Amino acid sequence: MIRDFALPDLGEGLTESELVAWHVAVGDTVALNQPLAEVETAKAIVQLPSPFAGVIAQLYAEPGQTVAVGTPIISFDLVDAAADADAAPSATSEPATGEPAAEPAEARTAILVGYGPAVETGRRPQRKAHSFADRGAPQAPPLTGSTRWRAAPPVRKLAHDLGIDLGAVAGTGQGGAVTRDDVQRATAMSAGTGRGDTRIPIRGVRRATAAAMVASAFTAPHVTEFLTIDVTRTLELVTRLKAAGGSASLLAIVAKAMCLATARTPEINSSWDEASSEIVQFGAVHLGVAVATPRGLMVPVVRDADRLSLGDLTEAIAATAAEARAEGLAPASLTGSTISVTNVGVFGVDTGTPIINPGEAAILAIGAVRRLPWEFEGGVALRDVMTLSLSFDHRVVDGEQGSRFLVDVGGILSDPGTVIAIV
Repeated sequence: MIRDFALPDLGEGLTESELVAWHVAVGDTVALNQPLAEVETAKAIVQLPSPFAGVIAQLYAEPGQTVAVGTPIISFDLVDAAADADAAPSATSEPATGEPAAEPAEARTAILVGYGPAVETGRRPQRKAHSFADRGAPQAPPLTGSTRWRAAPPVRKLAHDLGIDLGAVAGTGQGGAVTRDDVQRATAMSAGTGRGDTRIPIRGVRRATAAAMVASAFTAPHVTEFLTIDVTRTLELVTRLKAAGGSASLLAIVAKAMCLATARTPEINSSWDEASSEIVQFGAVHLGVAVATPRGLMVPVVRDADRLSLGDLTEAIAATAAEARAEGLAPASLTGSTISVTNVGVFGVDTGTPIINPGEAAILAIGAVRRLPWEFEGGVALRDVMTLSLSFDHRVVDGEQGSRFLVDVGGILSDPGTVIAIV
């Protein structure tokens, strides 16, 4: 018995995902819930567990290929399981009647853990006994003479976008199918400059980030304000806490200051709900922390940041950032933030105009700390100086509210010892 398994909706409302790697090969025997493959969504890399126990009969997709949700990616041979069941009939077994045997219970009720039971719609594409590349959209008309090319729809789109004639590309996939790597090699060979130009397909986190930032920039009316402050005392506090064996960082103290200032200006911790014509003012602070990862910019969320002590907040931010860089975060850890912070100072940048994370009303950017001459206690001294930049949605936050929040954060960072709750 051959059973197909289609790429499921991974709970993010996505229409497609990229297959990163297979953990199995044709002929392998797998157990129920054994990891089959890794797929990349717009937010994270997710492992797909096996919905069946059986033998891998065929792999329809290749690593690097973008697959539409609902498209079969693998098939299982369940004949061995059925044969075992037939070899040991129960005492109440009925004699053969010529009717088709019922499917094994495992095949009927197998559930992909985390995604719920499959829904039989009757509209699943019919599978041929060929490679996945043979089964997509109808074949294109002949290109030259009797030459015909075969490629999955995402590969054809990539070739179209890059201006590559698939009829001239030698396929290295199953049955001679043209793969993404084949198209990219053809692109490199056809580059006119010969100076090592590289074309990188826009997908995964990069595509999701680009779409979100464009939507935010052209939907929410951004306003950005800047405030340069003396953070010498904050850095001294970090040094003292570390010397005492505690956990502290500049980013964590900024995050703590944001939580304290949000309580005094709750409008900053809000969202514009276009569908209901309402402004949603959040009761908790779920802090989004922008993290640069090998896959691009990600914004993991520290839940209930306003309830954490400075030490706990420091550890939560560090752990979350480390998981994001190691690609160990679940998709749910990248959604639900109410306000965000980004530290561009770690790259040596003094300031910037951050783009608001969709679904939020504000984002604070931290610039680099510079040792500069600064007015101090009636004179001029070398002090540690930093610029904060706050972007906010002017539909939700008025200028007075945004300014009050920014000055409040700056005041805490200028003299954190005056805020007892910060430690």
